[in-house]
Amino acid sequence: MFGLSNPQRFMAFTGPLTPVLWGLAAVLLGVGAWLSFTVPADYQQGDTVRIMFVHVPAATLGLGAYAALGVSSFFALIFRHALADAAARAAALPGAAFTALALFTGSLWGQPMWGTWWVWDARLTSVLVLFLFYLGYMALRASIDDEQKAGRAAAVLGLVGLINLPIVKFSVDWWNTLHQPASFLTPGSSGLDPVYLPPFLTMLAAYGVLFLALWLTAIRTEIRRRRVMTLRARLAQEA
Repeated sequence: MFGLSNPQRFMAFTGPLTPVLWGLAAVLLGVGAWLSFTVPADYQQGDTVRIMFVHVPAATLGLGAYAALGVSSFFALIFRHALADAAARAAALPGAAFTALALFTGSLWGQPMWGTWWVWDARLTSVLVLFLFYLGYMALRASIDDEQKAGRAAAVLGLVGLINLPIVKFSVDWWNTLHQPASFLTPGSSGLDPVYLPPFLTMLAAYGVLFLALWLTAIRTEIRRRRVMTLRARLAQEA
């Protein structure tokens, strides 16, 4: 695994892997969407229960993407590793997109269930803070012209944002919230009905593979961009 920290080896390894991930993500999304619309409606929530198959995987990948950003930021900041910095930067946009999707679908789900589009619930607020960390990370990188300084400053912010991840995860346990507690890994009377497990797990896998495809593609693009910038700088010096 650590051998892939070399950009050239990383590019060689991920070259054939990336299109496979894109194809697998497309298949899983198609199957997951079909399963999501073929399961019966919930006896309490009706057809709105289908929002779960988009909302929960999006929220899960929003957290997972930030964990990837934070870990990559650690290696970039401590070991000054260029590929780790590229990985952190590449995780920000897809992570922000997944988190935004989770907030949007959560509002769609919450309105018929709670009678309102938004409440300052502990889970909702902490996920909003997570989204703001994503935006802050990207804005900080864009606001500093020197890429090395931008990378270091953004890495610090990325590490600070890791504090919010356990708050998001355990907010429904630590505080009295409207948001339901975790129940998707406990099928049965107190958890998710078994009939909803196939579409839920398929969509969760689909979102995970999709993030990997997006992340690797973005890292590869970032490596190419930096190579072009390095080449341009050399040509400018020679001229």
